[in-house]
Parts: sequence; structure tokens; C-alpha cells
Amino acid sequence: MQPSVLVTGASSGIGASTAKRLAEHGFRVFGTSRHPAQHVAAAAHVEWIEMDVHDDASVAKGVAEAAAAAGGLDALVCNAGYGIFGSIEEVTLEAARAQFETNFFGVLRCVRAALPDMRRAGRGRIVLVGSLAGRAPIPFQAHYSATKAAIESMALALRNELHPTGVKVVLVEPGDIDTGFNDVMDWGDPGASAYAERARAAERVIRESLPRAPGPDVVARAIHTALCARRPRVRYTIGAETALTPIGKRWLPDGIFLRLIRKHFDV
Repeated sequence: MQPSVLVTGASSGIGASTAKRLAEHGFRVFGTSRHPAQHVAAAAHVEWIEMDVHDDASVAKGVAEAAAAAGGLDALVCNAGYGIFGSIEEVTLEAARAQFETNFFGVLRCVRAALPDMRRAGRGRIVLVGSLAGRAPIPFQAHYSATKAAIESMALALRNELHPTGVKVVLVEPGDIDTGFNDVMDWGDPGASAYAERARAAERVIRESLPRAPGPDVVARAIHTALCARRPRVRYTIGAETALTPIGKRWLPDGIFLRLIRKHFDV
């Protein structure tokens, strides 16, 4: 029987690569977008579902539509998200709330919508796409980093809550990945910032690092592995920082760990 999966944020970047890989390996892929008609021609391997992760009703309707078409969902990949740039002092509360609304509450809505049927069926996989930034917060991307730290906590707690049910939860933590992430970043106006010089230095490092990073296919492969493994790992870390960040976070004193982050981002 063809396994079914719902992938949020499937129109670009990690989501698009994941949808393509899973379709190539026998999955029936439902991809979400706020404007699905725009993607049909370019991604015929995806069955597009209209969904706005900000909206409870839209998420419930989209998940129900995919589940009805497939006779039940076997897996959910929560990938939709974006980043904002700026200091904690200066990013508006409105922008900070919007960041959490998509990156955290959008994931929460999808999990809550898909989980009851999986739990009753006694099977299923939920993959939450976090980031190594959740463990090594990025200067002037504190809000993005905080959302990914929250995703880590959600994934680990949810895995324990679902331990006896047959539903497995996996956290995927990419480091730098060469996608269009920077192209849709809300960079604000560092020139008007009280932190202008240091913010520009961090921005330069961020902009220069992604083109040197691996492409989204490496994350798609990890997600595919997580969905197919008989006993999936709790977390899969991907990227150049895969070894150094977890080791540094675990073993280094906080002061030294933060100093290394400052040095990396030239702040």
C-alpha cells in the first residue's frame, strides 16, 4: 500500500526537495501552500492542498482533505517557516509574534490536526523540522532561534507523550543549507539600528555562508530515512555544524560557547 505524507511548506527549499524525494520513493505526497494553483505545473508529483498555517480552520480543513483522499495519513512533515533579522531590542513585538505564529504555532496546529487519527490507528510518523539555531542561537536572529528551540522542546516532549501509542516523532535539525531562505528573510533596516555595525557583520556572515552550504537534498534524505526507519532516531542533525554545535553545547561552559558564536558571526 502506498504510504501517504503531508508536507507543509512544500513549494520551495527543504519542503520542495522533501516532497520530490518522497514521491520518487513511492510516497503519495500532499504538499501545502497558501496558493497551490501556482505550483501544479512545476510539481506534478505533489497533490496540492491549500493551507494557511496561521489559521486553525484552514489547517483542520487541509489535513482532513489529505486524510480523506488517502484514506488516512501515514506521516506528517512540518517544515513551513521563515526568518526575521534584527536585535531583540528593536524587532517589533508584532514581527516577533508573527515569527512564532508561523514557526511554532503553525507546527502546533498541524500536529494537533493530524495526531488524533494517527493515535487511534496506533501508527504514524511526525517529523518536525527544527534548526541547529535552536541550540546555538544566532545573534540578530534571536526570534527565529527561539522558535526552533521551542520546536525542539515540542518534539522531545511529544515523543515521550506518544511513546506507547505507535506514533513516532522525529526532530530534524539542519544547520546552514543552501536554499532561498535568505531571499525571503525580513532583514529590516540594520542601517537605522543602534547595533548597525555588528548587525551588518552578522548579516554578511549569514549571507555568505548559505551559498557555501549543502543543498536541501541532504535534509530531504534525512527526512526520508526518518520516515522509513524501523526505529527512527530521536533527532537527525544535518550540515557542516552537525558535530561541533551539539558537542559545544553539551560540553563547553556557556560563556565559552557564546564566545565561539560571537566569533563565528563576527560580532
